[in-house]
Amino acid sequence: MPHDTRILAVDDREENLTALAAVLDALPVEVVPASSGQAALKELLGDDFALILLDVVMPGMDGFETAQHIKARPRTRDIPIIFLTAAGGESEQAYRGYAAGAVDFLTKPFDPWLLRAKVSVFVDLHRSNLELRRQAALLRRTLAEHGAEAGETGQTGEAADAGSCGGLLPALDERLSRVEDALARMRSGEPADDLEALVADLRLALDAFSAGT
Repeated sequence: MPHDTRILAVDDREENLTALAAVLDALPVEVVPASSGQAALKELLGDDFALILLDVVMPGMDGFETAQHIKARPRTRDIPIIFLTAAGGESEQAYRGYAAGAVDFLTKPFDPWLLRAKVSVFVDLHRSNLELRRQAALLRRTLAEHGAEAGETGQTGEAADAGSCGGLLPALDERLSRVEDALARMRSGEPADDLEALVADLRLALDAFSAGT
């Protein structure tokens, strides 16, 4: 049964792709294989991915160059990348990996439990982001509909605020914008420690709005 959460695994060796799929088989994800950097970029044109597992050493376009292309595209630049590489020269490769936008760096042969644990974190984050974005879009539509209703009744300025539960619509919009900004920071790999508090604040404002409508 296909899963709605996809992970892109990029490695030029078929046995490595098979191993990655086997390790992640216990997770509710679909592992999409790509045998080169070019093939990975092609896959990213059409599908959305929660995470990219990217081999460093590949013929032609290596992992670092592939990551640069991924991060240069607005559609894919926020997808987290975990680099996978064989032992040897870890320090220099790790530095280049993080500089290219990686969120983590694992050395082959990797610990299957560790890989699953790290992937699980990003899968859960991806699903939480999708749900928050879905709820945010729904709330945006609700706010727009209420604003349109206020306009149709001829309410403007303070009258519109009064008809919108004492100005709760602007308060909701402000809190929603803060949540969306925190989500954008998380997708770009920046910390968003305030997200939980922002969501709680938004929920309180939404409850107040619902009670007043």
